[in-house]
Amino acid sequence: MPLLALENVSHAYGAHRVVAGLSLVLREGEIGCLLGASGCGKTTVLRLVAGFEPPADGRILLRDAVVADAQRCVPPEKRRIGMVFQDYALFPHLTVAGNIGFGLDKKSALKMRAAEGDPPQVGAKRPRASPERQVNELLALVGLSGQGHKYPHELSGGQQQRVALARALAPRPHLLLLDEPFSNLDVELRERLSLEVREILKETGTAALLVTHDQHEAFAVADVVGVMHQGRIEQWDTPWNLYHRPATRRVADFVGEGAFVTGIVCADGRIETELGRLSGLLATECDGASCARLEAGSPVEVLLRPDDIVHDDAAPLQAEILAKAFRGAEFLYTLRLASGSRVLSLVPSHHDHAIGERIGIRLDVEHVVAFRRAR
Repeated sequence: MPLLALENVSHAYGAHRVVAGLSLVLREGEIGCLLGASGCGKTTVLRLVAGFEPPADGRILLRDAVVADAQRCVPPEKRRIGMVFQDYALFPHLTVAGNIGFGLDKKSALKMRAAEGDPPQVGAKRPRASPERQVNELLALVGLSGQGHKYPHELSGGQQQRVALARALAPRPHLLLLDEPFSNLDVELRERLSLEVREILKETGTAALLVTHDQHEAFAVADVVGVMHQGRIEQWDTPWNLYHRPATRRVADFVGEGAFVTGIVCADGRIETELGRLSGLLATECDGASCARLEAGSPVEVLLRPDDIVHDDAAPLQAEILAKAFRGAEFLYTLRLASGSRVLSLVPSHHDHAIGERIGIRLDVEHVVAFRRAR
């Protein structure tokens, strides 16, 4: 039984349709991600799942129970869903412990607020169990042991995001939603924290749905990723499959780096290109559900990743260096072929060639990705 299921969900703001017939399934303990450019509808999907917006069509299920469709919408507080926001949304007048305690059950939250100098409501009963132990366990979980007495302004951005995560995990939600949670952090911290968040979610067995425009972040955190475009999911798949077996040309363009070269499908199913024949690989075209064999003579566009083009001084095929980007251990070269087509190549940085120089290259393709080209 899936934890979360969206079935043909649509939503619009006035005449502008933001989500269009979107479906996905997320299982218990699984981390999913909606990946796409700004305006593709990914944050709206998160709001629909949280209960902040009702769907115009379709339905949303949590643990096989319908929580939203065109007729009903279970309020957010009854869905047992946690949320981590882009700007942390911490209470500045509460300490770290107070913020995390606010995410506990109502009785525990009252006690924590009282400890911060915020008196409980008249008539509120004293909770039977103290929440301090739970808060300390959560602090340890997110790597902030001994920091409970501090206030949000005394913490770094990464520490504040850890507090927000701990607060969201405190009530043990069925599902955690994360809306661009690392976008306010610098690149190095973002990469480190994204891996830490994945470890925390896996350790607690918490399912999560992340929204981001950063594919590196999506691949680092998620088990399954949905590439979105104009309110639809182009492909809901593992990061490996998105990179090596993109279902559509749009996914192939969006995920990873690469370039397309033209080719023709041969009678044996291989593809002839100006770089040579892709030997031992079948020409396939994916339609989002399966990959089918392309017939002989079909004009195609073949996706070549930077690691598919190998620098080889002994190779007879030459290409001109148009641009290069230093990446430490490697250079990323932009190369121009004899036809004028451009490809990318990763070359170890101890080979430093100048722009305008011609270098030998050869193909080393393990996964062929080809799409039918209009004649």
